[in-house]
Amino acid sequence: MEKSHKLVFVPLDERPCNYEFPYMLAQGTEFEMVRPPMGMMGLKKRPGDTERLWAWLEKEAADADGAIIAIDTLLYGGIIPSRLHYLKPMELANRVDRLRRLKARNPNLRLFAFQLIMRCPQYSIADEEPDYYGDWGREIFRKGFISHRQELGLATVEESMELAEIDARLPADVLQDYLDRRAVNIEAIGRVLDVIADGGIDFMIFPQDDSAPYGYTAKDQQKVRAQISELDVELRAYMYPGADEVGCTLLARMVNEIKGSTPLIYPRLAAIQGSFVTPLYEDRYFYETLKYQIMAAGGLIGSGCSDSDLVLLVNTPGETMVEAVSQAHPFFGYDINRNIIELVEYGDYVMRVQSKPAAVADVGYANGGDLKLVKLLRQKGMLFNLAGYAGWNTSSNSLGTVISQSMLYLHYGRTQEHLDFLALRYAEDVCYCAGVRMDLNAGLVEQLGLSVFELDGQRGEVSRLVKERLGEMLDQRINSDQGVVEITDCFMPWNRTFEVGLQARFHVKPPIYR
Repeated sequence: MEKSHKLVFVPLDERPCNYEFPYMLAQGTEFEMVRPPMGMMGLKKRPGDTERLWAWLEKEAADADGAIIAIDTLLYGGIIPSRLHYLKPMELANRVDRLRRLKARNPNLRLFAFQLIMRCPQYSIADEEPDYYGDWGREIFRKGFISHRQELGLATVEESMELAEIDARLPADVLQDYLDRRAVNIEAIGRVLDVIADGGIDFMIFPQDDSAPYGYTAKDQQKVRAQISELDVELRAYMYPGADEVGCTLLARMVNEIKGSTPLIYPRLAAIQGSFVTPLYEDRYFYETLKYQIMAAGGLIGSGCSDSDLVLLVNTPGETMVEAVSQAHPFFGYDINRNIIELVEYGDYVMRVQSKPAAVADVGYANGGDLKLVKLLRQKGMLFNLAGYAGWNTSSNSLGTVISQSMLYLHYGRTQEHLDFLALRYAEDVCYCAGVRMDLNAGLVEQLGLSVFELDGQRGEVSRLVKERLGEMLDQRINSDQGVVEITDCFMPWNRTFEVGLQARFHVKPPIYR
C-alpha cells in the first residue's frame, strides 16, 4: 500500500510491546511510521539517550502529519528510568519546553502523547524499581496505602498498628528518596498539562500501570485530575489504567482522526457481573476502563450489534480475576459465573450470519490468554477470521491492543500484516504467557542453573528452548486446516522470563482436493 501520511513515533521503551507492536500495526496502512533507531533507546534500567532522541524527534516531526510520543522516554529515557532518575525539576522543565516548539515548527502536526503516573508496586522486588525496593517495597506500598486510608477515616485498628510498625522499621532516607522522585515527576506532569492547555499537545493520556484505589499513586492521580479540571482539558487529557498498550491506542486514534472516522464498538461480555469486576493491578470497575479504552482509540460504545461497526467479544471473569497460571487448577467461578460458550456462539453467529466483524478481548485472566476460550475459538474456525485478539499482561494492556488492531481492521481488512499480528498474539499471549512461561517458572529455568530474573542472555539456551516449545504448543492449540503459525525469531528482551520477543508469520494452508 502506498504511504501517504508520515507518523513519528517515540516508544515508551525498547521492549517489543512498546517498540514493535504499534510499528507492526502501521505496516498494513497508508501511514508511514518512523521510530528512533534501537541504539538511541535504553535497556531496562539504563536510560535512553534523551538528547539524541530529542534531536531525532525534532528533525522527523518537521515534515510529519502526526506524532505519537512517550513523554517519559523524552524526559527520563524510558519507563523504568522514570522510577530511578535523579534529575532536577529545572532539567525536566527545559525538556518539557521543547515540546512546545514541535507544533511551532510544524503547525499542521497532530501531536498525541502519553505520560505515566509513577507506580507503587505492592511487593518487595527491585527488578523494575530502585535497588532498595527489594528490601522495602512492600513496606513503602503499605505505608502509602494505610496513610491514605487514615486521611479518609477508613483505616482499621489493625492497619494503624501495622503502619506504626512500618514507621519504626522503614529507613527514613529510603522513604525520602522515593517520595522526592514522585514529587519531581508530578511537577513535570504539571508542566506538560500547561502545554496541553496552551494547545501544544492535541491529545494526551495519563495511563496508570499497577494501580490501587489507595496509596501514593492514587493520591498523585487526584492531584493530576484536579489540575486537568482546573485547566479545562478533560476532553483532551484522559486518565485510566494501562501503560504498554498506549502506543497502539494512539495509533488507532490518529488513523481514525485523519480518516474522519468514529467507529462504534458493541461489547458483548461473557459474564453479567463482568462489568463490575476490578481487574488485577487496576483501580476501578472493568466497564469504566473499557469506555476509556474505546474512546481513547477514537471510537464510542454502540448500543447494540446492529448499529455498531464491530462486536467486541469480552471474556471477563465472572466475579474476581486471577492469574492465568491458575488455569492448571481452575477456580470454580470461571465455570459457574460466566458463559464463554455463549460468547463464542454469538461471535460465530455475528461473523457468519450477519457478516459483522468481531474481535476477542481475552481478559478473563491476568498475564495470559484463556486456554479454554481459545480451544472453542479454534473448534469454530474463528481464530484467523477475527478482527483482533489480545490476552496479555493486564486487562488494559489487552483491551488497548485488541481495540487498536480491530479499528485498523475496519479500515484495511484481512491483510497479511493483520494475520501476522493475530499469529503473534496467539503465539505470545496464549502459547507463551499461558503455557511455556509457566513451565519456565515452575522449575525449568532453575534446572538450567538460572533465575527467572536472570537468564542466559537475550538469545541463549532459554530462547532456543522457548522457540522449540512454542512450536509444539502452536501445533497443539492454534494451527489447523486454516493455516499455521511460524515463529521466525525468538529472544528474551530483558533477560527474564516475564516477556518474550517474537516474530511470527501466518501461512494459509491451501485446500486439499479429493
